[in-house]
Amino acid sequence: MIREIVFDTETTGLDPNDGHRIIELGCVELLDHVPTGEHFHAYLNPERGVPPETTRVHGLTDEFLADKPLFADVVDAFLTFLGDAPLVIHNAAFDIKFINAELGRLGRPSIALARAIDTIEIAKAKLPGVRYSLDELCKRFGIDLSARSKHGALLDAELTARLYLELIGGRQKALALAPEAEDNATTWREGTAARPRPQPLAPRLTPQERDQHQAFVAELGDEAIWNWGRERAART
Repeated sequence: MIREIVFDTETTGLDPNDGHRIIELGCVELLDHVPTGEHFHAYLNPERGVPPETTRVHGLTDEFLADKPLFADVVDAFLTFLGDAPLVIHNAAFDIKFINAELGRLGRPSIALARAIDTIEIAKAKLPGVRYSLDELCKRFGIDLSARSKHGALLDAELTARLYLELIGGRQKALALAPEAEDNATTWREGTAARPRPQPLAPRLTPQERDQHQAFVAELGDEAIWNWGRERAART
């Protein structure tokens, strides 16, 4: 069973090296590319102000975040939820950079970028030359954006999960055959005749419809496709 975590952050700015911090974490769980409904979500007090231009993007203000926990307060629960699963992220380098900056402040090991599956990179391989923002890709795949008036880590993680499944074709889980079905499939591949039905199926054509079809075929002449089987039977 493959466990993956789709992950997103909201931050006070674009670069942790300029003192910017994470203010929201959102994660959703996939098992074998199917959402389980399990998630992790937290708003965080960044211990600094949120610039107005950033608030316009996600709507999170100093007043709203003032009583929220610090990253240090949620880090254990966050890392436990991640476990050792691969991380599916839209623009992975950005989020991993911020997470590692927060982990570094606490003396915690960093997360390797190689652990991330970047949906932008998948989209570039599958759809060269298009726009790769989350909004644009969701629109391309018909993913509903009506709830996204502003950015939000949990909402964006859910949208990224849907986009990821569209990109990898994972919305329809592979059908698993039961042992008996596998045996039957093997028998079919080896050319063994299928067992007849205990009760034959009732005919779906009425005698009148059958007569009408035969009259129609007769009008088409000997080259009609329906006559090929008869010719083959006559030669054998």
